[in-house]
Amino acid sequence: MNLVYIQGKVVSKIDFKFIINSKNISIAIFKVELRNKSVVIVKAYNEMADYCYRKLNEGRGVIIEGKLNTKLDIICNKIII
Repeated sequence: MNLVYIQGKVVSKIDFKFIINSKNISIAIFKVELRNKSVVIVKAYNEMADYCYRKLNEGRGVIIEGKLNTKLDIICNKIII
């Protein structure tokens, strides 16, 4: 099972977009800096994308549960603020 938990702070603006001709309706993309100063890209889709856009901002601490994709981005399933 490909399950990832990360803890860090949001270090970029939430980039929110609508997707045309896809099974997903919307996407939110943002960067999270981890405790070891590495930065990962997080992607959230549909309802989770809406939640990220409304509730998250730069400097906010988060814990994210998700999956790692082939590009080493994290696909967000759940956010704990």
